[in-house]
Amino acid sequence: MSPLLVKARRDGREIVQVTPQSAGWTHVGFRALRLRAGDQEMLSTGDRELCVVVLAGRASMEAGDQRFDGLGSRQSVFDDAPPVALYVPKHTALKISADSDAELALCTAPADDQPREVTLLPAEGMKRSVRGQGSNTRYVCDILPHTHPAAAHLLVVEVRTPAGHSSSYPPHKHDTEALPAETQLEETYYHRIHPPQGFAFQRVYTDDRTLDEAMAVEDHDVVLVPRGYHPVVAPHGYDLYYLNVMGGPGRHWVFRNDPAHEWMLAPTPT
Repeated sequence: MSPLLVKARRDGREIVQVTPQSAGWTHVGFRALRLRAGDQEMLSTGDRELCVVVLAGRASMEAGDQRFDGLGSRQSVFDDAPPVALYVPKHTALKISADSDAELALCTAPADDQPREVTLLPAEGMKRSVRGQGSNTRYVCDILPHTHPAAAHLLVVEVRTPAGHSSSYPPHKHDTEALPAETQLEETYYHRIHPPQGFAFQRVYTDDRTLDEAMAVEDHDVVLVPRGYHPVVAPHGYDLYYLNVMGGPGRHWVFRNDPAHEWMLAPTPT
């Protein structure tokens, strides 16, 4: 099995977890939880910042001295609706209470020394867009983009890719800190498949092929992208969702396409 593939647990509370230590990198941490109605999760952010995304279901949260009731906007990640999320700064106690069966993503990165506030990221405030065309069309929702001032190093975005389509394509990378051309960002892909017995494919590779891994990913699996290009393909019959968590020394998302495949971005002659 590829060292970049983190297999999910098929049952139980903890679906999957990635720490900087387990990934062998510096910035990104990720957990996915399945909570039953009435379940609680309590934690402290320590020296990291956190974005909790209510992927499905509803939950209430107490962050520091603030309370947020009934967060959640959809029953499935495949609903045509954005999620609700909560940004929680460092050294903050958090209590999550599931109001219904719920799936949550806990996305973390190192904090900075700036004072930051608990910030609700409501569904109606998130930018949604369509990217690509033809069988490269996918549907993007910016949950915590680099343009949002709340966070220090953390970026979060989700993508729905229809069955039979490619995504994160043409292949692109962001592994070199060289503004304005490119930035360095580690990244996790948390995959969901519909129907759930399906699979998708993801490749992670570098120009010199010193890293070149191709993986079959199943429902709830995570793919690590420490560097390199990282395209995804959803086979016929199975819709694909993924949640991306990114973090790096800065907080700008500037990528470089694989020059071998940039030709497909040229306008079609008329």
